[in-house]
Amino acid sequence: MTMTETPHRPSWVPAAGHQLRLAGVHFDAVRVDGIRGELVADWLVEATDDDAGPIVCEGSGGRWVYFLLAPGEVAAREWPLGVQRLGGGQGTRTVTYVGVPALEGNTWPLRWYSVPTVTAPYVCPVRLRAALA
Repeated sequence: MTMTETPHRPSWVPAAGHQLRLAGVHFDAVRVDGIRGELVADWLVEATDDDAGPIVCEGSGGRWVYFLLAPGEVAAREWPLGVQRLGGGQGTRTVTYVGVPALEGNTWPLRWYSVPTVTAPYVCPVRLRAALA
């Protein structure tokens, strides 16, 4: 975990391990596959001086990267092809859970690419769109 700000543990971040959280309740999520997701995360972390907000990576399987936005932000914007929108009233009845790791300890197969902070409790959707462009 790299950051200049002190981590902030919102109520939806577990104290230990990892837990599934319902997208669209505590946060919306934009999911990006593999290396593209990691490049977007790198861009956001650099552009925000290590204060990009909550970004979660999978350590196995498809190696998805999840950018956690404030509730309602996914539906409020157009997103480019190749990203998956999770939560936020997409007009479907699909329920999606996102794995959220604790801030410390063994959280495998999930890890924080960037943690929530007091100044960035969520990823900024405007910056995320710019990074995806």
